Amino acid sequence: MDYLTFFCGVLTGIVLFVIIKDVTMRLLSDKTSIPSLLRKHFRGKSVDDVCISERRFPARVRADIQRAIDAMKNEGVEILASVGVQNENIYHGMTLAGAMQGSNPLSSVSPEYETVDIGGEAPVRVVKNGFWMLRYQGEALGMLVSRMLHPCSPPSVNLHVQSCNTPAGTAAAESLLEKLESAIQSAPSYRGKILSLEDAGDEYSGAVAGIRVHKLREVEREQIILPDSTLKLLERNVIQFTKNRAQLANFGQSTRKGLLFYGPPGTGKTHTIHFLTRALEGHTTLIISAEQVQHLADYMTLARLLQPSVVVLEDVDLIARDREHLQTPGQESLLNKLLNEMDGLKEDAAILFILTTNRPEALEGALASRPGRVDQAIEFPLPDEEGRAKLVELYSQGMRLSEDSVAEIVRRTEGVSAAFIKELMRRSVQFHLEHNGTDTVSREDVDNALDEMLFHGGKLNLKLLGATSRIGYQSVES
Repeated sequence: MDYLTFFCGVLTGIVLFVIIKDVTMRLLSDKTSIPSLLRKHFRGKSVDDVCISERRFPARVRADIQRAIDAMKNEGVEILASVGVQNENIYHGMTLAGAMQGSNPLSSVSPEYETVDIGGEAPVRVVKNGFWMLRYQGEALGMLVSRMLHPCSPPSVNLHVQSCNTPAGTAAAESLLEKLESAIQSAPSYRGKILSLEDAGDEYSGAVAGIRVHKLREVEREQIILPDSTLKLLERNVIQFTKNRAQLANFGQSTRKGLLFYGPPGTGKTHTIHFLTRALEGHTTLIISAEQVQHLADYMTLARLLQPSVVVLEDVDLIARDREHLQTPGQESLLNKLLNEMDGLKEDAAILFILTTNRPEALEGALASRPGRVDQAIEFPLPDEEGRAKLVELYSQGMRLSEDSVAEIVRRTEGVSAAFIKELMRRSVQFHLEHNGTDTVSREDVDNALDEMLFHGGKLNLKLLGATSRIGYQSVES
């Protein structure tokens, strides 16, 4: 055998190998492509013989989208097959129309899941991008669920359903979408819980990525130590108001309400909100911190979806200051957005706004004085003598205090907040443990704790602990 013959043989072998490999890859690719699955499912119908219906949902409700999909089999939907989906171009969204026309190739892959925590219950395993071949009402349907990520808009989940372009096929597709949409709108994953929105990891987009479920500490009615006048306002304007919503609506009265909780730091505003989240049964609570006001529109979308709901905006003075003190157009924009959302709700909206502030004097007049935005201001004052005695009893549970120790605490703590007394109890126990005392916290332990808190940190320490700057000097004089 000469070298030329050998070389031709090797070259021929290489060419045949490349051709066979290319044909094999094409066949394998065709078998696993979404268009090939659709053609098989729809028995070779062309693009003109099918139609596609679409719905789009915020990505943050993807747990409820997945739960609605998982429940399809209980709604008379036969699931013939389901696969994961991969897009060759990650910068383009997935669409069935693009896949059928060849402009947006989609391939079937193993399903890829992410776990979404919905608080307390088992987390939901959510398919990132998936394709289902279905039969519903006697019609063949193809369904694509895909995540849409865009730097200029919040992430969304797109749901496409393909059917035969016939009255029966279109009706089946629309019926399925309506069932899914209804299940998603019921929002079983988040209704009645305490929520806030998470920011996306991509700080450039600033898009809302998901929902965080909170579990606040449990606060009972007996643990709310406030003056009788404050308790009556809370009872009438919150508890009784929500109980009477249906009757108010029958009389043509608005079922939405705005409340302003104001008072010095540490007087129980947040503590009371924790109680209300338990007392208002069936309500969903949305907690908005000052830095998240930029997502107010997203919060309000959730508030309307999850009615009856409570929208809590803490430290509202940070964005609702008097217009004369606003420094940038952006600050005024946030303020206007808040006012518009509060004023623009329908009269039958079952939404309760609770705004909190330590500085009511700094609030914008349009927010603080216009009815329909804030309907009732409720003051949380520093505790009086009776209140301080109740607070000592509340925060001394688990320890024994002598009667003269209680009396001394009440006498020396005029002008302090509830938070001050809570810390005083903890610090008294700490001194007690350091001295290896008996079961009873002694008067000396209390005196040491009071002295440290009142005198050993200066005026700044008093302010941090929630006390007026004059308390230490009054104690010295007494």
